Amino acid sequence: MLENLLIKNYVIVDELDLNFLLGFSSLTGETGAGKSILIDALSLALGSRSESGVVKKGNEKADITATFNLEGNDEAQAWLSLNEFEESDNQLLLRRVINKDGKSKAFINGIPSTISQLKSIGESLVDIYSQNTHHSLLKKTAQREILDNFFDSKEEMQVLKKLYSEWQRLSVEQDEFSKNKESFLNELNETEEKYNEFSGLNFSYEEWNQLQIDQKFLANGKELIAGVNKCISIIDEGDISLNSLSREAQVELKNLHALDTRLENANNIMSSIQAESLELARELSNYLQNVDIDENLQQRVEEKIQSIFNFCRKYNVKPENLESESQTWLQRLEELKGMLGEKDISAIVKEAKVSYDNVATNVSNQRKTAASSLSNLITEKLNQLSFNDATFRVDLIPSEPTIHGNESIQFLVSTFKGGDLQPIQKVLSGGELSRISLAIRVASIANIDVPTMIFDEVDVGIGGGVAEVVGNLLKDLGDKKNTQALVITHLPQVAAKANNHYKVSKKQAGDSITSKIQLLNESERIDEIARMLGGIKVTDKAIDHAKEILG
Repeated sequence: MLENLLIKNYVIVDELDLNFLLGFSSLTGETGAGKSILIDALSLALGSRSESGVVKKGNEKADITATFNLEGNDEAQAWLSLNEFEESDNQLLLRRVINKDGKSKAFINGIPSTISQLKSIGESLVDIYSQNTHHSLLKKTAQREILDNFFDSKEEMQVLKKLYSEWQRLSVEQDEFSKNKESFLNELNETEEKYNEFSGLNFSYEEWNQLQIDQKFLANGKELIAGVNKCISIIDEGDISLNSLSREAQVELKNLHALDTRLENANNIMSSIQAESLELARELSNYLQNVDIDENLQQRVEEKIQSIFNFCRKYNVKPENLESESQTWLQRLEELKGMLGEKDISAIVKEAKVSYDNVATNVSNQRKTAASSLSNLITEKLNQLSFNDATFRVDLIPSEPTIHGNESIQFLVSTFKGGDLQPIQKVLSGGELSRISLAIRVASIANIDVPTMIFDEVDVGIGGGVAEVVGNLLKDLGDKKNTQALVITHLPQVAAKANNHYKVSKKQAGDSITSKIQLLNESERIDEIARMLGGIKVTDKAIDHAKEILG
């Protein structure tokens, strides 16, 4: 959901820091107060095209930041992970900085991004329905997703995508196999030879590390023994050995300490040196007793290391990668044996196609049933929205098999009696398109996929009872768990149904005009509804009427 929108130096806004709530929220205000600024600013944060002239006069740049809570929005979270953008506590920040010349910079969670990335993540966050804004419902992909979500096909679609990908992969293999059977045979022989040679090494990375330690020890055995003997001689042999000299120094310090207690610490240190010297001599002697320089073992270790090096040079692989590479060779070996074995690859491809077709046919049948139900529901909602003779139909258009099944989905509508059904993209009126979008969203609310929906003046050209219906439908959207429905409206019947009411106003000081938005309390809301009912002069009658429709 959209939690916060921070706008700085944009058009007629100095600074606007606005928090949003769940549910249905209305935004009202006089014409020209700046209601559309909210939509335009948010659209920029979601990746829409920027232009010069949007920076407030006297400033160098405009700065817009939208903050979203991604709890429950698996699609957005998956996008962030796939594109390596960090996420913290389900929070997402989209920021757009626009310079006076129209050039801009984009950021996702503080990390520089492209505008196309803003737009991509934005599609899983917000749908904007306005007379001048292109939104997701016009896309056939979104129409397919709405229908599939309507009958909750998530698990089946995942299976279908997996089966299609496997079928296509095998088909490519089949084509390659037909063209290059001999090369596949050669690859099989080479891979088998390589894997068998690797198996003969009996290699493990843990053993490889130990072999290098052993080889270093065995290769330097004589030098180690000579060096340790020399150290023992220095420490513990002759009158001028370390032990002899330290004993002499210890006796002398002990006598001196008896004469001056201030030498106690020096005496203690000397005692410690004497003890450590004796311990060192014992440690080195034990080392010599346990050293076994086996020349046969050295030869075996060096031969094993050399065979591993030879193998790695031959196949251009590093020892540390051998184990993982061997699994790749084994997998490829099994694939090649399957392709060239008793079972012809064409049979394998055919089986993959049959598996895909079975699931795709089942999906198609469910889509047909769901399309009929969704068509009736949306038609019913359109009739409530003053499209008295409207007809809506979800069409399934047969197509070549794809990762999404055997058909494409298209939404068709006729807004008057006897009219031809046409794709909703061809509905010319922005107001009509907004109300059609509202009907679609309300009818398909059970498995809604975009958490925040903004409707810009969906009530254009309606009034009376129909306006109340629009308000009720928007409230239905807002009552959906983790869903926001924001509407810009001029109709009190619509605004009165909102859970939250924001007022947009402007103030002029000299040549400067500023716009602000505030969340209204109960009494302020009554005054605003009364203004919408009665015009500039708010009467007691308008106040009473406002209280009545607010309930």
